[in-house]
Amino acid sequence: MKNLLSLILLIVLSKGIYAQDPHFSQFFSSPLTLNPAFTGKFDGAVRVVGDYRNQWPSISNAFITSTGSIDFHVGEKLIPYNDNWGVGVTFLNDNSAAGAVNLNYFSLSTAYHKGLDEDGFNQLSGGVQVTYANTYINTSSLIVDYGQNGAPIYYTSNPGTNGSLSANYFDMNAGILYSGSTTEKNNFYGGVSIYHINRPTEKLASSDTGYVINPRATIHAGTSFPVGPAATLHLSGIQTFQGGASETVLGGAVQFIANPEEEYPMSLYVGSWIRFKDAIIPYLGLEYNDVRLGITYDVNTSSLKTASNGNGGIEVSAVYIYRPNTDRPIHCPKF
Repeated sequence: MKNLLSLILLIVLSKGIYAQDPHFSQFFSSPLTLNPAFTGKFDGAVRVVGDYRNQWPSISNAFITSTGSIDFHVGEKLIPYNDNWGVGVTFLNDNSAAGAVNLNYFSLSTAYHKGLDEDGFNQLSGGVQVTYANTYINTSSLIVDYGQNGAPIYYTSNPGTNGSLSANYFDMNAGILYSGSTTEKNNFYGGVSIYHINRPTEKLASSDTGYVINPRATIHAGTSFPVGPAATLHLSGIQTFQGGASETVLGGAVQFIANPEEEYPMSLYVGSWIRFKDAIIPYLGLEYNDVRLGITYDVNTSSLKTASNGNGGIEVSAVYIYRPNTDRPIHCPKF
């Protein structure tokens, strides 16, 4: 009962979150949900990404978000050597209220990266993404309170739907990105993306007028550069706007390379990001060869920490990049 009441209070206090899309603290480890222009923007032939986030796990699994994507390069024999062309597929699931509300997104994206110099150290990228979205609400699972006899009381605004509501729609997203390097050891980038360009309407019942999904605009940037013979500093940040809500995240991590002279060096990442007026996000990562694993934990600093009893959100990410010897090098962002 205590957990249930806490969940209800969290939903009330975080109503601004409901006006926003699902998001990740490790935004840098979910590039295709950040900007379609990141499609194919990596040094390798194929990239596989996974991210799992459990917000307030001790409170009835309040918010669970997971995503997976794969993107790869195409048309290398048809385009200039200093250009790249990428195609990608993304799946995202957002599960809230102990599974009562389920959102699913399936996206196809493509981006072209135009080299601005002979070696491709500087590139201007443009990407588009088409998404099929499905919303499913199991109204019979929405337990809001208990009656005097201990039986659960269910609430639904449309009791004629036999315990469920659903909606489907198509969505359009796009973005641009600039990235540059002055040497093989540094990188800087900046981009802008807009999701829900077509302002799709989500209708959960035939009698509903529908809810128009507000466009989400994101400005993001980052850089990386050596700070020692075996250490690199990575900095990044995003500013997001959607409806009347906004989010600012800034931070960075230091990459410590254990054996820089080896063919397959191992790296440890230690750092933190800050979501202003909401949370501090410590980050720990480990990279070996073509795989990078990362973990964060949101330490809540806003008024929500009272309702959440100090419980934050844990997030785990994995990035794998297949790099054959024949693949041409690409200077690209990492965080």
